Amino acid sequence: VEFKEEQEEACTKDGTIDWHGQPAIKAKSGQWTAGIIILSVNQGLATLAFFGVGVNLVLFLTRVLDQNNADAANNVSKWTGTVYIFSLVGAFLSDSYWGRYKTCAIFQVIFVIGLVSLSLSSYLFLIKPKGCGDEETKCGSHSGFEIALFYLSIYLVALGNGGYQPNIATFGADQFDENDLKEGHSKVAFFSYFYLALNLGSLFSNTILGYFEDEGLWALGFWVSSGSALAALVLFLAGTTRYRHFKPSGNPLSRFSQVLVAATKKCNIDMPLDADSLFDVDGNDSSINGNRKILHTNEFKFLDKAAYISTRDIDDEKKGIYTPWRLCPVTQVEEVKCILRLLPIWLCTIIYSVVFTQMASLFVEQGAAMKVIVWNFRIPPASMSSFDILSVALFIFLYRRILDPLVSRLRKKSSQGLTELQRMGIGLIIAILAMVSAGIVECYRLRYANKDCIHCEGSSSLSIFWQVPQYAFIGASEVFMYVGQLEFFNAQTPDGLKSFGSALCMTSISLGNYVSSLLVTMVMKISTEDHMPGWIPGNLNKGHLDRFYFLLAGLTTIDLVVYIACARWYKCIKLEGKGDENDDERGSFNKV
Repeated sequence: VEFKEEQEEACTKDGTIDWHGQPAIKAKSGQWTAGIIILSVNQGLATLAFFGVGVNLVLFLTRVLDQNNADAANNVSKWTGTVYIFSLVGAFLSDSYWGRYKTCAIFQVIFVIGLVSLSLSSYLFLIKPKGCGDEETKCGSHSGFEIALFYLSIYLVALGNGGYQPNIATFGADQFDENDLKEGHSKVAFFSYFYLALNLGSLFSNTILGYFEDEGLWALGFWVSSGSALAALVLFLAGTTRYRHFKPSGNPLSRFSQVLVAATKKCNIDMPLDADSLFDVDGNDSSINGNRKILHTNEFKFLDKAAYISTRDIDDEKKGIYTPWRLCPVTQVEEVKCILRLLPIWLCTIIYSVVFTQMASLFVEQGAAMKVIVWNFRIPPASMSSFDILSVALFIFLYRRILDPLVSRLRKKSSQGLTELQRMGIGLIIAILAMVSAGIVECYRLRYANKDCIHCEGSSSLSIFWQVPQYAFIGASEVFMYVGQLEFFNAQTPDGLKSFGSALCMTSISLGNYVSSLLVTMVMKISTEDHMPGWIPGNLNKGHLDRFYFLLAGLTTIDLVVYIACARWYKCIKLEGKGDENDDERGSFNKV
């Protein structure tokens, strides 16, 4: 008996298993040994590889494939949106059938194949004559086969990266048992360091690789990305025996459909006030494929009818018949409730993503129209995003080492710092400041601009370094919004839908891109009436980009008000075996 208790104590309490399918032993699996492999060597290298292609893809299309600016921008938008669509595919396969480890490995292999194919096609076919693709040397024409091979390559890259991304964040979090106090704190810290590793990988791509590619060394840049992705895959596989795993839970779509159909069939039944008559409330069978049971909650009571044991269900039980389309366990019902509760919060993050996407578009255009020559050195406007990455690194350190411990000491009843929902709210506030800052800078840029210029790059005497505050605000807001979002969706989704929670973060960014494009189109259509140049014309000196920034600040303010209402309404998931009080505080917006 004593040996058995020691053995149980040595195993994780969250239901994770090891490589052999046995309960994971704490001392021999997971924790920071596995976390560091996933963080620094895998996520950092994979991000470097992806942004090595993505950061200058629009330039490759215009300089090498001779596409015009509009077609190139449209093709890059389609490619970027496809990356995030594939994240839902990867999350579905991971949660349903393959598990996170197998999904990450398979999609990383696809990622490497896509990058190697892109490197080979560029070196052998596209970069002809040799050295073309810079600002001066034009490349020759290309055959349909060569163009098709290029698009096949970049969409393999999109498939590999998209399917991999939502799973690697969740898989890293799986290495820490949240039911263990020490590992629980490490799990929260993991998301901050994960986002930091992502940004540091993109920093190298945006600077060093971006410079090589801008100089026409496209094949070299793509080969470096391929080598980085291959190294990431090898190192990921090297940690195989150390990882912890959750079992896949089967197709969630069928489980969701069963709950909706069962509840609809019993729509005319009067439910009792208590939950004692619900199916398997106290039984182990209410868990799904070994995942932790979700306790009953009082929201969306209509769905509880799916778990209500009717007289017909009792008769079927006597006959040995069980129909999941008529009777569902409480955990299955609560899965649907969890997703429904998350949707309003998720919708409120889309406007933030609209603000975030301006950094890669309008911020760059604004910077190009400012004074970019400093001490006889030309500052590439896109390189100003380095200040965003530095801001992310700084604020992750400030939050983890100063702000979070300070807030924890000020709490009277809890050692927890700011909750995820509170941090996401702070992220929205800082995003408003970023747009106000960008609008003010644009007002002063226009004041010192030459409005009669033909080629208007550098047409304002205002230095591009006045953009630093808006980039820094965006970086700070990411630490609170995106890191908090990753933690929130990971903590508040059921065990069988963790990768789907991470995919929600990526689809928020994708929808932010689409909403931003729609908003720009609407603004230009309205502001160009009566033959006016509009707010965002080709010559920014004749427009009012400042008004667009202030419009985004206003929309984000409205979004903040709606978000606060949704966050105050939100009720946390309740898992069996977790400390309910701490768990409620962690996800609550109202904690004082």
